[in-house]
Amino acid sequence: MRAEIISVGTELLLGEIVDTNAAFLSQELAALGIELYHRTTVGDNEQRLRQALVEALSRVDLVITSGGLGPTADDLTKEVVAAVLDLPLVLHRPSLQWIEEYFARMGRKMTASNRKQALIPEGGVALPNPNGTAPGVFVRKGEQIVVCLPGPPGELMPMFRSYVRPELQKESRGVIRSRVLRLCGVGESELVERIGDFLAGQTNPTLAPLASEGEVRLRITARAQTDAEAEALNGELEAKLRARLGLLIYGTDEDTLESVVVKLLKRRGETLAVAESCTGGLLADRITDVPGASTVFDRGVVTYSNRAKMELLQVPADVIEAKGAVSPEVARFMAEGVRRVAGTDWGIGITGIAGPGGGSREKPVGLVYFALAGPGVSLVREEHWSGDRRKIKRRTTQAVLDLLRRTLLTDQECPARRRLAFSLPPVFLAGGFFIWEKKL
Repeated sequence: MRAEIISVGTELLLGEIVDTNAAFLSQELAALGIELYHRTTVGDNEQRLRQALVEALSRVDLVITSGGLGPTADDLTKEVVAAVLDLPLVLHRPSLQWIEEYFARMGRKMTASNRKQALIPEGGVALPNPNGTAPGVFVRKGEQIVVCLPGPPGELMPMFRSYVRPELQKESRGVIRSRVLRLCGVGESELVERIGDFLAGQTNPTLAPLASEGEVRLRITARAQTDAEAEALNGELEAKLRARLGLLIYGTDEDTLESVVVKLLKRRGETLAVAESCTGGLLADRITDVPGASTVFDRGVVTYSNRAKMELLQVPADVIEAKGAVSPEVARFMAEGVRRVAGTDWGIGITGIAGPGGGSREKPVGLVYFALAGPGVSLVREEHWSGDRRKIKRRTTQAVLDLLRRTLLTDQECPARRRLAFSLPPVFLAGGFFIWEKKL
């Protein structure tokens, strides 16, 4: 099947509302093996909506609309669909009864305008809406299908899952399944160079990179007759990519760096505390967004001023005076200080200049130092980020989490190294300034 989505609503065109419905429907159609050809957004205008629907029906088998099913005069979706399909609107009495009962339960008076929500194109099937007043519609005309869904996502999504998806499953042949690999520590252009042969040679499954702040995603998409066949195709390509990319891949699908880090700490039975300056608590916020993080995350402190760094973390005043608050030495003292005060296995310290002011030639905006202190481990990294304040803070926390993830994985794979006693001087490595030290 070929499909098109028409999102109806002037508020969508004005950018007042983000169209999450279209993204949801796109994913659902792909999972059903239905090819989505177009996504159209049109305002609450009868003539333009009619034109969009006529064009859609000229090129696809399935049209799904979202929005425009309300009681007001500019809610015109069903009226336009009925006119384009040359079907009269008829009263669906079970829907009318549901609407009346809904208002009675809410203790509100039903107006005459709500009655029009119970009208559906003749021959269509009304789709129950337990989360609102507007029923959806599933109508077939010849070989084509038009589905009308309400605009609020809390109504559209359950309606699609409960009533539309089962019907479309009967129509579709084959499945499309996707798997997303999430990578950190590599840019999109460098990644493309590393896996250029995969990108050029893949037809089924296909492989597509997508860059976002501080990470890159690789979407693997397979088409097959069954779920098992599609998953097998995806799994085979994933295994090859993992062999090529190794630790650059931190997770799959809905994983986040913070969820992966929390999982690793739980597995090891270890705890973490963080001290932040320029990131202002963003790292702690990300970690505590993970359900169950309280089992491994002890505390986060924002030591924004020099006085706070000295009082709470025992950062020496002479170090701050000599090296400056934004320095590798202060970052290291912050990590070790918060670890010592909290009594945790791991401590993180972050200091930098997020801008837009406060920079200098020696220490420009975007300069960040972050440190990791742990059992036999002391690391400091220097980064120079570009972008606004929000982007610098986000990219810093992404890099910090990735450093902790890699350290936990490497330490887990080489447990004997904790028994080694050696000390290395500071060295420059690609991607930043590291201080690595081992102690008994």
